[in-house]
Amino acid sequence: MTNSSSITQFLLLAFADRRELQLLHFCLFLGIYLAALLGNGLIITTIACDHHLHTPMYVFFLNLSLLDMGSISTTVPKSMANSLWDSRAISYLGCAAQLFLFVFFLSAEYFLLTIMAYDRYVAICKPLHYGTLLGSRACVHMAAAAWGTGFLYALLHTANTFSLPLCQGNVLDQFFCEIPHILKLSCSHSYLKELGLLVVSACLFFACFVFIVVSYVQIFRAVLRIPSEQGRHKAFSTCLPHLAVVSLFLSTAMFAYLKPPSLSSPSLDLVVSVLYSVVPPAVNPLIYSMRNQELKDALRKMMTGSFSEPIKGLFSSAQCS
Repeated sequence: MTNSSSITQFLLLAFADRRELQLLHFCLFLGIYLAALLGNGLIITTIACDHHLHTPMYVFFLNLSLLDMGSISTTVPKSMANSLWDSRAISYLGCAAQLFLFVFFLSAEYFLLTIMAYDRYVAICKPLHYGTLLGSRACVHMAAAAWGTGFLYALLHTANTFSLPLCQGNVLDQFFCEIPHILKLSCSHSYLKELGLLVVSACLFFACFVFIVVSYVQIFRAVLRIPSEQGRHKAFSTCLPHLAVVSLFLSTAMFAYLKPPSLSSPSLDLVVSVLYSVVPPAVNPLIYSMRNQELKDALRKMMTGSFSEPIKGLFSSAQCS
């Protein structure tokens, strides 16, 4: 039996014990991590550099990419380092920082997805009022509200979780620091305070979920009233990326936290945690650009311009010589 004052580090769950499998895990996570950084980085750069994309929808896309880069950078690099160096340890302060950042980025992303549902609702159901309801100032305020709410939410949960006395050792059954697995280490009945906070959080997240569902019910009703097939297709195409990202985010997170205890096992919990914490940040850039012609055109324009400038410089220097 230990207490929280004597714990200086936690032991995370390892993906494998064999050295070959540890290196395979490192290479796999490295590929996913680089793909996530490249995809989200290209979206951020494209939206920031192309003034035609300085609209509320794309500003929200930019913020979402920033949050995706932050969330995957919180968990994956430490897991890769542990596999590379054959270690499971993470310091007490490092665990607290990881938990705070992960909850911050994940909750801020959920709040931002809720705001993006409102953006799509106004764009399709109230297009004449779009400029007044979602002007540049309102857009900045909404994005700042998502970041600020996520920060306060994460701060509250982190402070409350690490204020609990820990009496069940320091071994976490997860590859990163997560609230439910830290609560398993707390003393008997001391976790009830945090559970109460989790219930309040569940009510808040359920309210956001209801808001998203109601928004899309109104959106689909409005789209189905559009007389032309081309108009309906265009309206649906602007909603599909957001709807796909929301579906991926909610389905993986709900399965991770709401699955029956009978289905729980260390290997399944590990796979599910990867699905909701690692896969979405890497897949979201592909979802954004798959059905968004404006973003694809801007990305193609930026890429061709970036590659053509050095070639033009090379030819001009050759002519001068």
